[in-house]
Amino acid sequence: MELDKMDENDWKYHGEGNKSLVVSHVQHSRVLRVLKYPSEDAERLHQTVEQASRHIQNIVDYSNNVMKPLLGEQYVHSGEVVKLPLDFVRQLSLKVQQERPELRCDKVMDTFSGYSLCLPNLTQLSSCRFEDHRPPLCVEIKPKCGFLPFSRYVTKECKRKVCRFCMHQHFKLANGKWNRISRYCPLDLFSGNKQRMYIAIKHLLEEPQNNFRIFKGGELIYSCKDDAKQQPDLNELVQHLRPYFHHSNGYYNGHQSSKTVLNEFIQVVCSALLSTGDSACPGELTKLQTPESRAYCEASPLHRDLLRNANQCLPKDCVLAKILQAQMLDNLDIEGLYPLYRRVEQYLEEFPKERNRLQIDGPYSEGFLEKIKNCPSEDDGSVDYAVGKVHQYRVAMTAKDCSIMITFAPCGEDEDLQPNFEIQPVKPRFTYSVSILDLDPKPYESIQHQNKLDSKIVNYYLKSTHSKQDLPPSSLYKEREDCTLVFHPV
Repeated sequence: MELDKMDENDWKYHGEGNKSLVVSHVQHSRVLRVLKYPSEDAERLHQTVEQASRHIQNIVDYSNNVMKPLLGEQYVHSGEVVKLPLDFVRQLSLKVQQERPELRCDKVMDTFSGYSLCLPNLTQLSSCRFEDHRPPLCVEIKPKCGFLPFSRYVTKECKRKVCRFCMHQHFKLANGKWNRISRYCPLDLFSGNKQRMYIAIKHLLEEPQNNFRIFKGGELIYSCKDDAKQQPDLNELVQHLRPYFHHSNGYYNGHQSSKTVLNEFIQVVCSALLSTGDSACPGELTKLQTPESRAYCEASPLHRDLLRNANQCLPKDCVLAKILQAQMLDNLDIEGLYPLYRRVEQYLEEFPKERNRLQIDGPYSEGFLEKIKNCPSEDDGSVDYAVGKVHQYRVAMTAKDCSIMITFAPCGEDEDLQPNFEIQPVKPRFTYSVSILDLDPKPYESIQHQNKLDSKIVNYYLKSTHSKQDLPPSSLYKEREDCTLVFHPV
C-alpha cells in the first residue's frame, strides 16, 4: 500500500463499532480502521494527534503481546499502525458519510491525526486461489461470555444459574435497545455439544442483533439493522447460500429445501468452531468449566434433559476453548474484583507516580502479560496483587467482547490443500480460516461502569421475572410452534 498515492475511491465503507470505523479496499484484501470521536469533541481533535497515535499503537501492542500469546498466533492478526495523508482521510470521511447508519452518526471520523490501523480483510481468503467462481462466505460471531460465575463473592444466586447475556436481554428490551429477546445462549455455543451448538447458531440466525453477521465476497448480506425494527430475511439468505450446498439430498420441487440448506450451513460453522487446525486428528477434548460452575443456563430454551446430560467438552485448541480460557481469567466476578479496584484507586491517590510502574495505561508489553500470568492465587493484601487481578479482569473483558470470523469457500475435488486449511463436514469440500478480532484493551476506568451495570442488569432481571418465579422452568421459555428442530447427523 503506497501511502503517498492513496485514493478515497479505492476504498468503501465496511462497517463500524462504537469507537472506530472500517473501510475496505475494493481490490486488495486490506481494511483500514479509523478512530471515531463524539461530534461535540470535533473542535479540539487537532490537539489529540499524539493521543491517537498512542491509542492505535496500544491496540497493536495489546494484540501482539497479550492476546496473541493467550489466544494463539494462528487466530490473531494484529495489523500495523499507518500514517495516512490528511487530504485522503478527509475525502474518505465525506465519501462514506452517506453510507453510515443514522444511529452511528453521533460520532465523526478522526480526520485530524491521520493515524489508522491497517489489517487484513478477514471476510476474504486472500492467501488461497480458487478455480471455483463462488465467492467466499464469512460468518462473524460475537459469542459473549461462555460460563457462569463461580466466585465465592457472588451475592445474587441468579448469577450462578442464568448467564449474563440472557439476563442482559431483559434490560436491553426494557431500554429499547432491541424489540425482541434473543433466544441465543452463549453457554450452548461454548458447550462443545453439537446439538446445543447447532441450536445456538440457529437462534443467532433468527435474532442476530449485534452478535451475528454474514458476508459474501466481502459484502454484508445478513445482519440486524441498527434500528432492529425489521427482522432479517432468512429466505433471502437461503437464496445466497443455496449455490454452496447444491450437492445435498432433501430436494423439493427441484431445489433443496431451505431447512436443508440452513442445516448444512450451520454444520459448516460448527465444524470450523470445533476445528483445532489439524483435520487429521479430532483434537484432544478438555473440560473447561470449573467444578463449582454448572455448565448450562436456566434461561436457555433447550430441553432440561439435553442441557444436563449432554457432553460438555471442547477440543483443547479450538477457537472457542481459547476464548473461554481467556474469559475465565475473571475468576472473582465484578463483585470480588471491585474492592481490589478500589484498593488500587486509593493507592494511586496517595502515590500518583506509581501509575506508570503498575502499567495502568500500558505499555502493553511482555511485562504486562507476566503480571497477568504470575498474579498470586491468594490475596496478600498488596497493591500488586490487586493490580494483577484488575489486569486479568480487563483481559477477560476483552475476550468476552471479541468476535470470531469464520471464512470459507468451496474448493474442487482435485484441489490439493494442506490439512489445516480444510473442513469437510459434508460434500463439497470447503477451505476455511478462523480468526479472532475486536481485541482492544478495555480501559481501566471502565471497571467502575461495569460494577454499576452488573447491579442494574441483575436487579432488573430479578424484577422482570419475579412474577414468573412460581411457573415451571419449561413454561418460561416455550419454543414457538414454527421453530421445532429436526436434528440431522453432524
